Amino acid sequence: MNQQSGDTVLVDCFWKAQVRPSNFILACGDGNSRLASLQWTHWDPGSAVARGFNWVNDCKPYCAAGKFHSYPVIVLLENPKSWKKHTRTQHYAQMSLVYTEARPAGYARVVTYPLWN
Repeated sequence: MNQQSGDTVLVDCFWKAQVRPSNFILACGDGNSRLASLQWTHWDPGSAVARGFNWVNDCKPYCAAGKFHSYPVIVLLENPKSWKKHTRTQHYAQMSLVYTEARPAGYARVVTYPLWN
């Protein structure tokens, strides 16, 4: 969805502002982790919450031959800051994924990532 005036945005791999995206790439370099089927239940200047799925490549025996597995997650966006590309626009600077059922091997139940600026 396009940004509306005053919306806090989520910045994607291509430095585009997103508002309530249905999909989002987490691993920009290789695409081996992405969010899909996002349903946003909350989006305001301070935080945003969605339910969806984290599709993660198991990279077995190596990433190009690996399989993608889907894990249900709750996505939490927080820590709004001024976006360097457009200083009048606020962007979420932190994303947390809460795995509600199974999770990828080696992942904690809650994983927090800094987001692009």
